Amino acid sequence: MWHNNILETIGHTPMVKLNKIVKDIPATVLAKIETTNPGNSIKDRMALKMIEDAEKNGKLKPGGTIIEGTSGNTGMGLAIAAVIKGYKCIFTSTDKQSKEKFDALRAFGAEVIVCPTNVEPEDPRSYYSVSSRLEKEVPNSWKPNQYDNLSNSQAHYESTGPEIWEQTEGKITHLVVGVGTGGTISGTARFLKEKNPDIKVLGIDTYGSVFKKYKETGEFDKNEIYPYITEGIGEDFLPQNVDFSLIDHFEKVTDKDAALMTREIARKEGIFAGNSTGSAVAGVLQMKDMFKEGDVVVIIFPDHGTRYLGKMYNDDWLRDRGFLKEEKLTARNIISKKENQEIVTIDCEKSVLEAINTIKSLNISQIPVTQKGMVIGKITESDILDSLMENPGIKSQPVKSISTAPFPFIDLNTPIDKISGMINRDNIAVLVEDDNGKIEIITQYDIINAISA
Repeated sequence: MWHNNILETIGHTPMVKLNKIVKDIPATVLAKIETTNPGNSIKDRMALKMIEDAEKNGKLKPGGTIIEGTSGNTGMGLAIAAVIKGYKCIFTSTDKQSKEKFDALRAFGAEVIVCPTNVEPEDPRSYYSVSSRLEKEVPNSWKPNQYDNLSNSQAHYESTGPEIWEQTEGKITHLVVGVGTGGTISGTARFLKEKNPDIKVLGIDTYGSVFKKYKETGEFDKNEIYPYITEGIGEDFLPQNVDFSLIDHFEKVTDKDAALMTREIARKEGIFAGNSTGSAVAGVLQMKDMFKEGDVVVIIFPDHGTRYLGKMYNDDWLRDRGFLKEEKLTARNIISKKENQEIVTIDCEKSVLEAINTIKSLNISQIPVTQKGMVIGKITESDILDSLMENPGIKSQPVKSISTAPFPFIDLNTPIDKISGMINRDNIAVLVEDDNGKIEIITQYDIINAISA
């Protein structure tokens, strides 16, 4: 059976058990994967609901323009619905959002206006203020106002909550959701708590946001507000969609923990999710003592990782913000990955024939040459071959007669790229002294082995 249009595919998203990343949590932890919506995010649900309700009450008229302040995902949901229903879209957003989000919105024909992040909501430059001004200036326009439009939370009361209840067979004990507009957590929580008031609802907040302190003290503290990197959660004001009475606890997660966990989810669970998902999973791990065996914890995974390729999934971006340490391999790492075997050397007074036999029997290609235990040179397969071609009788001569300059010595902290640059056709290895004074040899094979280990 087919769908009449793409909007009919919204919702009915899968639920997947998490395993490796939550191995230290005794509860069953499930992920509600909202990336299978047509706009790859949970915001498709509320975007369509807001439009349909606006059509019913006459606020959105045929041929109208939808104007909204959005970080990207709500815009995507609105843009897709607008394509099907014949509306134009103008979106305002902040300069902290990923470029991929803006590109995706423009792909659906929307106009995107980028505004500064670090300004008050009331500032005429803020993306809230700009969208409000445009609504007044653009004829036949409508601003959904996802933060205060209660159709947002109603969408999740009607769809997300019932789906979770059905998929867990009513066994859910904890709901974990990143809180931004508040629609997802409030609407879903309202439905689930009507089914079972004992279900705990845990909101994920970020440092720089006002939610947690307001929940715990009732105080709106502007000193809590400062710029942060995490996308999709936290706010510097109180949206009407955030029903604090339905949220039992807020857990704050740092930008760094959220960013690094976003990557870990892909690498450990094979789920390519966005930044707020990383924040939610990191929050669950911080709250692990709240969960016991038999609990069923549902985490909502709101959006897809493709919108964060230039950020959380980009090593350079992470390093620039100090989230990812520069962890280049060094000589120390390379020798630690080698098999523990004694380095083979040959005394400079030994014959070339003995060197040939040693190379043959040990299947090696080079030997450091020593004098009274000190490395003074080297002899390689190519050195021997060149000498034999010129003078077959050289086999009886001492090794020192054909040895060449020794392999260069490096220290244990020499990075792998520098070591690799030192190894070439004329110099096929380097030597390093370990912490115990033992000489080790490093070849190209050792470097390859260390990288691929």
